[in-house]
Amino acid sequence: MGFFLFYINQLVMSKISYYTAEGLKKLKDELEQLKSVERPKASQAIADARDKGDLSENAEYDAAKEAQGLLELKIAKMEEVVSNARIIDESQLDDSKVLVLSTVKIKNQTNGMILTYTLVAESEADLKAGKISVTSPIGKGLLGKKVGEIAEIKVPNGQMNFEVLEISR
Repeated sequence: MGFFLFYINQLVMSKISYYTAEGLKKLKDELEQLKSVERPKASQAIADARDKGDLSENAEYDAAKEAQGLLELKIAKMEEVVSNARIIDESQLDDSKVLVLSTVKIKNQTNGMILTYTLVAESEADLKAGKISVTSPIGKGLLGKKVGEIAEIKVPNGQMNFEVLEISR
């Protein structure tokens, strides 16, 4: 029980997160799905297992209770994230340097490969769509850079150098 209290305490520590309007809507939709669909399913699973007899030796009941607990933790965490979420006003962002929501064309100085990424909040990152988190090593390394500057980024394999070619929204 002590672990869960510690974990819940860690979950509710306030942390402001920035989202696009689309990203925040997606997060709120997922939270609503958990509350309106998944929560009733978990309650029903517990009720079904309870109906099967002796609870002291009912593994199905124990599993359903554990799943419900994990679901409630996830809901609590997501509610905290939503309550501390702020929408980024793109019209107020400076295009002269790399910021959250910047689309950046960069050139790998080692192999000459040109890449384009949009820097987004961690929860909106999707490498296949070209969206990387501002908290990733590359994202952190690019923040604040201007066109023509070299971002020296420490990665697990050493250091990578990227030249910022273009910044847009």
